[in-house]
Amino acid sequence: DFLFFWGAVFLITTTLVALLKKENKELTPTKEETKGITDTYKLLFSIIKMPAVLTFCLLILTAKVGFSAADAVTGLKLVEEGVPKEHLALLAVPMVPLQIILPLIISKYTAGPQPLNTFYKAMPFRLLLGLEFAFLVWWTPKVKHEGGFPVYYYVVVLLSYALHQITLYSMYVAIMAFNAKVSDPLIGGTYMTLLNTVSNLGGNWPSTVALWLVDPLTVKECMGAQDQACGTTVAAEV
Repeated sequence: DFLFFWGAVFLITTTLVALLKKENKELTPTKEETKGITDTYKLLFSIIKMPAVLTFCLLILTAKVGFSAADAVTGLKLVEEGVPKEHLALLAVPMVPLQIILPLIISKYTAGPQPLNTFYKAMPFRLLLGLEFAFLVWWTPKVKHEGGFPVYYYVVVLLSYALHQITLYSMYVAIMAFNAKVSDPLIGGTYMTLLNTVSNLGGNWPSTVALWLVDPLTVKECMGAQDQACGTTVAAEV
């Protein structure tokens, strides 16, 4: 119901903008070279053929492979181990102020001539947090009791998520600052959109692969059924 309501609000508001908002004819036209969709894609193709851009795209598409499993699977595994979904969702509330403040703080360090330095410095810490998340998943069933989970467990989860947000935003703000810095102002919108799209794709495809691999890589044991393998989903159901 929540998603349906806001989906309807999005559809209505965007439709109203499309119907009622008029372009200001008095403004001077932008200097951007593209005049239509075909020109835009031709321009994108010419940008991505540049050796430096191509190398950067290949790097950014593979840079997030190391922590894709930790990002995508940790929450699901905690729920699988018995942590209530509503409790995990509630832990996201204290993260909101942190998510607002972090870009403001990090932007001071990414405003210089080498914004990617912040990206490089944050990466090893984010990789180490992947190990910490793995420990958290392993530790979860050991602290569970009949009444649920103790308060100190949620404190540890909250601190882990907070540290993760710091490294995540350090890398995110740094890459956005770099994209803004290297984009040609004449075609800034097209150039930066391309780099940001590649950056987003670089975070999404490893997470998708991690989610796809989690089931075949999970070791399962059948309790109370001798000579019954449960390596596949069908066998596990049996």
